[in-house]
Amino acid sequence: MKYQLTASIICADLLNLKEEMGLLKKGKIDRIHFDVMDGIFVPRYGLPPEILRQIHEVTDIPITVHLMVQDPEPYIEVFAKAGADAFVFHIEPIFHANRVLKKVKDAGMKAGVALNPATSLGVLDYVLEDVDVIMLMAINPGILGHKLIPQMLKKIADLKNKLKNNPDIKIEIDGGVTSESAPKMIANGADILVCGNSTIFKSDERIDKKIKQLRQVIDNGL
Repeated sequence: MKYQLTASIICADLLNLKEEMGLLKKGKIDRIHFDVMDGIFVPRYGLPPEILRQIHEVTDIPITVHLMVQDPEPYIEVFAKAGADAFVFHIEPIFHANRVLKKVKDAGMKAGVALNPATSLGVLDYVLEDVDVIMLMAINPGILGHKLIPQMLKKIADLKNKLKNNPDIKIEIDGGVTSESAPKMIANGADILVCGNSTIFKSDERIDKKIKQLRQVIDNGL
C-alpha cells in the first residue's frame, strides 16, 4: 500500500533548519508540511513565507502550505512565489471555496481543503471536482499536546468511501500521528501522514533514522 510521509516543519529546530532539511532529504521524506496561522482561526501563530522561501532554496522536497486562517486569499500569491507546491486551506470560514481553489490552481499550486474534526464530510460535495487533496484534522488545531480523537479513524474510512469515484484525490491526516496510530490511519484509507514531535522530530535520535523507523512500523502494521 503506497503512502507518503510529510514533515511538519514547525516542529523542526528552526535555528538549524538547513541541517535538518538535509536529514529529511537523507531520510527520504516525501513532502514538507508548512503551517501558517493567523491567531484568529486558531489561537497560535505559524511560519512566515520568508522561511518557506529559504527552505525552497536548499531543497527540492515539495512543500504543502496548511493555512489555518480566516481568509486564505491574500496568502495565495505570496506562498506561490515563495515556492509552495500545494496550498490547503480550512473550509469552515470560507463562503466561496471554489473561487479560492481556482485562484490557488491559477497560481500554479495544487489545491486542497482542510476539515476540523467536527466538520461534516458533506461540505465536500460541491468541491470534489476542484481539489487535489483533502486534509482531515485528527485533533483540534492549534492546541499543543492534543491527542488523536478516536472517531477520526472511522472518518478516514468514510472519506475514503466517499472518494471511491475520485481516486486521484489524496487524503492527508494532520495531528495525532504516532507509531501506534499511523498504521491504522493508512489501513483506513489515508494517503499522507503529517509527522511531527510524536514521530520524526523526537530529540532522542536523528531525523533520518526516525523516518526509517516509522516506515518500518507502518509497513509491519499493514
